[in-house]
Amino acid sequence: MSSTSNEHIDSIASVYNDKLALEVIENLKNRRMTGYYSPTIEEARKKTMSLIPKGSVVTQGGSMTLEQTGIRQALLDTKDISFIDPYSTEISRAEQLDRRKKAFSADVFICSTNALTRDGILVNRDGIGNRVCAMAYGPEKVIIVCGINKIVLDVAAAIDRIDTVAAPKNCIRLNRNTPCRTSPECPDCNSNERICSVLTIIDWQVSVDRIHIVIVGHPLGF
Repeated sequence: MSSTSNEHIDSIASVYNDKLALEVIENLKNRRMTGYYSPTIEEARKKTMSLIPKGSVVTQGGSMTLEQTGIRQALLDTKDISFIDPYSTEISRAEQLDRRKKAFSADVFICSTNALTRDGILVNRDGIGNRVCAMAYGPEKVIIVCGINKIVLDVAAAIDRIDTVAAPKNCIRLNRNTPCRTSPECPDCNSNERICSVLTIIDWQVSVDRIHIVIVGHPLGF
C-alpha cells in the first residue's frame, strides 16, 4: 500500500477548502452579506485591514482568531484609524466595559464567529452580549474573520459546536468554573460563571453588504 505524503494531504485539503469557501460565499451573497476567501493567514490579515477605510473609528469583539491572525496587533499598530481597544490590560474593568459600549457608534466592528453554516447563517453565543449585539446592530460595517473549522452544516450543528467545542474551550481559556470544562455534554448549567447567556442567529441583512466575512483556509480560534 502506497503512503500519502503530507504535501498531497495538504493539497487535498486545500482543494476541499476552496470549494467549501466558495459555496458559503455564494450563500452569504444570497443573504445580502459579502464573503471572501483567504487561503493563508497573511492574506486574511491583509484582506481584513484593506476593508477598513482610512480615518475610521474601529473596535473589536473578544476573539482568539484576531490574536492568531495578527489582526489585533495590526489594529493597534495602524496609524490611519482610531482604534478603541476594549481589551487593554492597562485600563480598569469599568473602562473596558465602557469601551465595549462604544462599538455601537463605531464605523467598523471586527470580530469572529462561533459558527458559520454552509448556507450562510452566522450563529453565536455571548456572555454579556456586547459582541453579538454589535454584529446585529450599530456599526456601519462589521468584519468577521472565520477559520475554516467553524463552517458547519446547519444551525443545529452550529449550536452543537458552540455547546461542545467553543464554550468549553473558552471557559478553560478564561478560567471559568463551569461544568462544561469537564463534561462532554452541555448541561445547560446555572453557573454564575457561565459564558453562554445570549444566542443570536443572523441569516439576513437589511443593509446590503454591511457584514463582511473573511473565511480563512486554516483552523482558527475556538
